[in-house]
Amino acid sequence: MAKEPPTVAQGCEAYMKALNEARYYDAHEDLEALWFPRRFEKDAEVTLWKGFINAAVCFELIKKGRPKPSETPWKTYKKYVAVLDTLETEHKEIYVTMVQLIEKQRG
Repeated sequence: MAKEPPTVAQGCEAYMKALNEARYYDAHEDLEALWFPRRFEKDAEVTLWKGFINAAVCFELIKKGRPKPSETPWKTYKKYVAVLDTLETEHKEIYVTMVQLIEKQRG
């Protein structure tokens, strides 16, 4: 039997917990569970998830001592996170919190 994807709130909470614990690969996986089934949709919220996934990839590369390659996923994060400004969703508050956490971790 296929495993049900997490709710948006569950995925986001797991992502933030993993980021706080420097488990960046796990953070990536937590949001990929939301994003992957919907990856072909032309939806701003799905695009935002892709941005958050790229932030986790950036941090994982830095953690592995690869700061130069980390610049590409960081640029992708910055491009996709811009949709948050005009996004209308019941999850906006948690997304804003995620952006604050990501920006704080990036320094």
